[in-house]
This record gives sequence, C-alpha cells and structure tokens, in this order.
Amino acid sequence: MIRSSDPDTIRPYLKDASNLTGGYAGEVVFPEDEKEVIQVLDEACRAGTPVTIAGNGTGLVGARIPFGGIVLSTEKLGGLRKIYQIDGGSGYAVTGPAITLRALQEAVSARGFLYPPDPTEQNAFIGASVATNASGARTFKYGATRRWIRRIRVVLATGDALELRRGEFVADKEGRLFLNGHRNSFELKLPQYRMPEGKHSAGYYVAQGMSALDLFIGSEGTLGVITEVEVELIPKPQELFSGVVFFDREENAWQFADHARGESLENRASRRRDLIDASALEYFDSQSLEILLSSYSQIPGNARSAIFFEQEMQPESGKILMEQWFQLCRGHQSLFDQSWFGKSPKEHAEFRVFRHAIPVLVNRILRQHHQMKIGTDFTVPNERFFDLFKLYRQGLTGSGLRYCIFGHIADNHLHVNLLPQNDWEADRGWQLYRKIVRQIIEWGGTISAEHGVGKIKREYLLDMFSQSGLQEMAFIKKTLDPYVILGRGNIIPEEFLLR
Repeated sequence: MIRSSDPDTIRPYLKDASNLTGGYAGEVVFPEDEKEVIQVLDEACRAGTPVTIAGNGTGLVGARIPFGGIVLSTEKLGGLRKIYQIDGGSGYAVTGPAITLRALQEAVSARGFLYPPDPTEQNAFIGASVATNASGARTFKYGATRRWIRRIRVVLATGDALELRRGEFVADKEGRLFLNGHRNSFELKLPQYRMPEGKHSAGYYVAQGMSALDLFIGSEGTLGVITEVEVELIPKPQELFSGVVFFDREENAWQFADHARGESLENRASRRRDLIDASALEYFDSQSLEILLSSYSQIPGNARSAIFFEQEMQPESGKILMEQWFQLCRGHQSLFDQSWFGKSPKEHAEFRVFRHAIPVLVNRILRQHHQMKIGTDFTVPNERFFDLFKLYRQGLTGSGLRYCIFGHIADNHLHVNLLPQNDWEADRGWQLYRKIVRQIIEWGGTISAEHGVGKIKREYLLDMFSQSGLQEMAFIKKTLDPYVILGRGNIIPEEFLLR
C-alpha cells in the first residue's frame, strides 16, 4: 500500500468539481485491496483520525474534500472484474469501485449490453456513483443508480466487511435492519422521515421493507468504503433515434417536453415499440444556448430554448416512430427545419456531446472568475412542473446575475447554474439559492436529486428533515461508525454527531 504525506501528492485530493476551497489533510493512502482498506480504518479508529474517501474528483458538493485527517483514495481498488450473461439477453458485471462509467459502458457495450444509468460525468468512478445514487439523462426511463445495483461489498469503520445483496438483510415491519459483520453485529432503526417523490439523493434512503444495501447507496462515504459492486445489465438497443429540437420561445419547449413525457409514460405501459417512449428528455434555456454558441455556431440565431431527446428504436418501426416525433415537434411550434435529427451512432454521439458540453463550459467560466459552483439540484412533484419554471424565472429575472438552466426536464429536475463573477455576486447568488430552497421544500421537493449533499448543502438537509430526522441519521452513522471517522462533514452537521 502506498502512503504519502508529501504536500504535492496530497494537493490533488483537496479539490473536486465543486471548487470548494480550504481543504487540508496530513496523508493520502492508496489501498490496493479490501484487507488494506481494513488496515487503514483500524489504524484510524485507534487514533481517532478522520478518513475522507476520494473517488475521481468529479463530485459537485465537496464530499471528497478533507478538512483534516487522511484521504483514502479508491483509485487502486480495481476496475472491471467480470461480465456475466444471463438467460434472456440480460447480464451483470462485477467491478471494483475504481472503473469509470465511460470505461464500464464501453466494456459492456462490446459484449452487447447496456448499463442503463447515464450520469453526465462519465469520468466518475462507479463506486462514487453508487455513493451518491447518481442519475442522469436516462433516469426518466430507467431510474437512478440504485435500481441497477445487485450487490455491494462495503467495509465499515469497525473493520467489518459486509456483503450486501438486494433482497437480503431486509428491514422488518418496525423499520429495523440487522447486519452481521465478521467482527460485530448491528441493529439499526431506520429514520421515520418521509422521502420526497421522484429523483432523490439527499440523506439516508428509507423505504418500507428495503434491502440493507440501499442504506449505503447514496450515503456519500459516511457509512463505509465500497470495495466491490455488482451491476445489472440489459441488452444494448438495436438503434436509437435522437434529436435536438429548437424553439423560439421557452414556453413552447416546456409544453413539448410535457407532452412527450406524458405520451412516453402512457405508451411505456403498453410495451409497444412503435410509439413515442423517450429514454431521455433534456432542456436548454436561452442562456445555455448562448454559452454553447462558443462551441456550436450552427445553433439557430433565433433559438431561445431546445430539447434533446432520444428513443430506442426497432429497425422495422423506425419510419413510423420518427414521423410521430416530427408531428410532435411541428405541433409545438418548434424551429423544425433548423432542428437536428439523426439515427446513426455517429449522429447520436454528436448530440450527446452537445448535451454534455454545457456543464463543462459552465465550469470553465467559474474557474475563470475563481468562483465556486452555485448550482441547484432540485426536483419537485409532477403537479409543480410549470410552477418550477415560473419560480426560476421570477427569481432570476432582474437579479443581475449571469445564469443558465439546463437538465432533466422529464424528471422535473433542472439545474440552475449561477455564474458569479466576484464574491459580491456569489453572496447574492447564495441568498437567491436559499430563497428557492425554501419553496422547493414547501412543495414537497428535494434539495438534491443526484449530486448528493456533501459539505455544501448540509444546512438545507436540516430544512428538509428537521432536527429529528438528522438525529435519526446520526444514530445510524454512530452505530456503524462509533468513532465518527468516515466522511466527517458530509451530509450530517458535526453538532449532531457530537451529542
């Protein structure tokens, strides 16, 4: 196992994509197997040393940034181990935590499979995507990471290595989970708070009769170190039809997305393959298109919004299906003749690069001004779909702040990115952010749909779940991590852990 206290070696682990500053650590360690993870945690427990788990640095909430103690990097804990075929065309893959999502997708695709979750940041490690319950564009059809995890191995701070398979170690009627490690046994009482509807990745997961592994999915490195992941795979689609549809009014794009979502949900139940059933619907507002113009001069000059869509398609029904999409575009006053459509793998790849370009460009702008990302990750119930747009427009118009809005419109999940140019604008941005948070929570939404809470959003979790909810989470953490060494500062404010 490599260990280093050299400042130059530690420095890369004091940052992530959130741009949160001020991190520090005394050492970074690189365990190469599960036994070495146990060794590191045993030493840390004896010394009371905080341990921050680090993935590939793609997180947006500062979870991997340490404020003291040591960094445990997962990058040498291995990648793809084996891909298995199951009767009926599906399969599963077993990996270490350190394979990137891009590498995993490429490997399973070569075997004729698809791993359905589609987080925007394809350089993220699979272990980190499990730790945040990451989602992405295809969540509308396939759900978030949680749905596709069959099994994990996780090492607790106590040194107990647990193998948790879906359907095993299930919560009883009183909401209790019983876990048996090779050193200790644990009895956990699940929190009583109510989970928001829809996409959600804020705090510990709770559901009636849930499997124990779901408690660790989305726990952001506060309950254990993931050392192995088993993911479910489906047959790779034969063909895809996709497009970027432009509109000269934002309202037309909203109506188009709402219509496409409704038809997709209705048609999905019928299992017909010749009807509209989008796997992804992604939104871009006028400011997003303005930012993208620097890289895509072919964006129509009169476009004020856009929707990227994709749908799996069978060759025999392709013509009928495409005509349905064309009718939907025309019916909502799109800039049809200036929009982009394609069904070849090359065209589809180009459209996805277009979709993923906006967060990259946003991060570049923020780095130019040395500012931290102020980005929303909220979702709301379906009945608040249009209210969400109005809320953002009302708050942002006239604020004097540069911003853009993009993201997963079919899940009522849009990312508002505020782009402050100085500290004064950043302060105003956070004031606006707090105001929006209160309304989102009042509507029954979530403060984090896919990025997690980390260190940046802890105060808002208190608004969601109240002191009693955080106390219940703290009890779970202290049961599994009695010396409170793992992920200190993530999710749960420290004052709840010191009681």
